[in-house]
Amino acid sequence: MTRISFLFLLFSVIIYSCKKDDGVNQNALTPHYIDTLEGIISSDIVLQENANYLLKGQVFVQDASLTIPKGVTIYVEKADSASNKGSLVVLPGAKLFVNGTDQEPVLFTSAATEKLPGDWGALVILGKAPINSKTLQVPGIDNKLANCGGSDKDDDSGSIQFLRLAYCGGLNAKGEDEWALDKVSGLCLGAVGSKTTLSHVMVSYSRDDAFQFFGGNVGAKYLIAYNSGDDDYDFDHGYQGNLQFIISYRNSAGDRALRANGIESLNDADASSKTPYTHPVISNATIIGPSGNATNTNLNQGVYIRKNTRFSIYNSIVANYPQGGLMVCNKTRPLLMESHQSTFKFNLVYCEDNTRSFTWDHNGQEVSLDKVLADPALTSFATNQDNRNTVIETVSALKLSSVFPQSGAPQLGLQPDSPASTGAKFSESNLNDFFDQVSFRGAIGTDDWTATNWVKWD
Repeated sequence: MTRISFLFLLFSVIIYSCKKDDGVNQNALTPHYIDTLEGIISSDIVLQENANYLLKGQVFVQDASLTIPKGVTIYVEKADSASNKGSLVVLPGAKLFVNGTDQEPVLFTSAATEKLPGDWGALVILGKAPINSKTLQVPGIDNKLANCGGSDKDDDSGSIQFLRLAYCGGLNAKGEDEWALDKVSGLCLGAVGSKTTLSHVMVSYSRDDAFQFFGGNVGAKYLIAYNSGDDDYDFDHGYQGNLQFIISYRNSAGDRALRANGIESLNDADASSKTPYTHPVISNATIIGPSGNATNTNLNQGVYIRKNTRFSIYNSIVANYPQGGLMVCNKTRPLLMESHQSTFKFNLVYCEDNTRSFTWDHNGQEVSLDKVLADPALTSFATNQDNRNTVIETVSALKLSSVFPQSGAPQLGLQPDSPASTGAKFSESNLNDFFDQVSFRGAIGTDDWTATNWVKWD
């Protein structure tokens, strides 16, 4: 690339620029990489449309912008050891612009011929928005520059639209201590502010979490997590943003994590009262666990709310997790049922054992599924006339178009007579102008926004 090579010569003090692999027979490479991304990007760079790039190791964008146009594929070099796995890290003050389109998305994937979950690390965006630990060096990134957090709620880290990430999540060990903060995985957003645009992002086959929100208040719409090894959406360290039209879908279960959930939220590892409290506000989520008996796998809850977090979930579908739909703990149960600092309303919940649609993690400090109890009092509270959640008797009664097809892509839109086709409400005070007021519950109505080129279920 003439432009980038010129920038490299012009800015000789810069540590990094796109690097030509001149010593390699490019014709022998499949695919053909136009350039290699490595080291530190410290000047503004625009990649070439519809081109392939190789990313090697941990790459940092520092005091600069990286623009990735439509149709670009970034292949991340596979590494076996966690310390050598590739990640792209956008440092505070830098910006990333991913300008994919419906028909020509941007893709980050493994460069391996036989791709596997965990081949690479994460796409990490770090900002200067509030975080309840004041600052945080994100786990798994060994650069002292990788600190995030500040006081700017309106911090702008760029724009990400029509992006897929595949075969990432390689930094966390199997069966790691779930009470500790996860290392970066999938799309990790640390203290990212509200001026950042985030929409139409799919994370597939992450070996660990798909989406991580460490503090900040960035909002997002149209997110898909597919067949993750751990949590699909993980919130902590004071995240206080809005999310709408998000999907968590698994058609298989694994044994990577101790307890994998569709959504997991906590205030911090110590269940402290540090502020801002973690408090995601979510409307129109569809959270679907795999078909069949998954009781003896790592799968846990559709939604697991723990460690002093606050939360608000509305107008959503939670179904098919073996241990339950919504689980609270000793700290979060009274926040929901007594002080009403949290909200779970207008949702449809299905669990194979309907007595476990709402559960209570009675155990304090260790993973023990036999301490997860069915909670009749919580069920009664959740289904009262104020909260209006509904326990569904069978997954087929949700009347989604095709939840677990024998072949082809799932279709998670609604049949016309689905109980989710009506019943959405936007009267709550924290359902502000960010949210589109739709009549249906779940992420998709009868118009399936996933039936398009940027979404791939293979």
